[in-house]
Amino acid sequence: MKADESFKALYDVVAKLRGPDGCPWDREQNPAALREALIEECYECIEAIDEKEPAHIAEELGDIFLLATMLSYMYEEDRAFSVADALTGVTDKLIRRHPHVFENLKVKDSAEVLDNWAKIKIEKEGRKAKDSILDEVSRSLPPLDRAWKLQKKAAKAGFDWPDIDGVIAKVQEELREVREAVNCVAHNTDATETSREKIEEELGDLLFSAVNLSRYLNIEPSLALRRTNSKFTERFKYVEKKMKEAGHEMKKENLAQMDAIWNEAKTEKTPLEK
Repeated sequence: MKADESFKALYDVVAKLRGPDGCPWDREQNPAALREALIEECYECIEAIDEKEPAHIAEELGDIFLLATMLSYMYEEDRAFSVADALTGVTDKLIRRHPHVFENLKVKDSAEVLDNWAKIKIEKEGRKAKDSILDEVSRSLPPLDRAWKLQKKAAKAGFDWPDIDGVIAKVQEELREVREAVNCVAHNTDATETSREKIEEELGDLLFSAVNLSRYLNIEPSLALRRTNSKFTERFKYVEKKMKEAGHEMKKENLAQMDAIWNEAKTEKTPLEK
């Protein structure tokens, strides 16, 4: 089946599900109710890409196509805009923002492509110029991703460390300040909420500096952390399995044994590492 035929089939299924004789659950949904599902499916697609399994990637992309079509169709039902409007809009935007492909504009590299993209949004699309380049970064992004994008914008304007030594030194500096804040609270029995807020502030600075190190090394922090989360999960499951086989409980009193198994798990290849 061709791509246009496949999309038409998906559209027809969505229309059927939302129709009078469709599914009660699907008919009850609205755009607000599907927001979390959209985010979840995007993350599941990222996980599938990390696993490098084409069949799984295709499945997750299909789920994203479904939600995008379902959401568009809901607005079509309300006559706000149609599914075709959404598709035509993004197609026109791609053509408009790629004059080096669809017109005769010459560009020397991808950096110039991005510069032109930003100019087109203002000069041809009538977007309001931002007071700051940082205003171009969406506030709705998860904090980790927003920190990364904020730093990329600042670096593009020349506000960056001259070398990686300064970046690493900043991480170490922020870690020392976290320890100082923690020690201050630990030795103060009358610690106030302000003291706790100070720790939160210093931890935020440390995380921001760690994200900046990722940015400097051209590694997306959210993807790096996702990989570590998967690695931690596999190793922890290994500890659970071995403790159960030994007839021991997962509790604080057995920490030494759990720690020994954890070190053993580090020598094992997890599915992510294979």
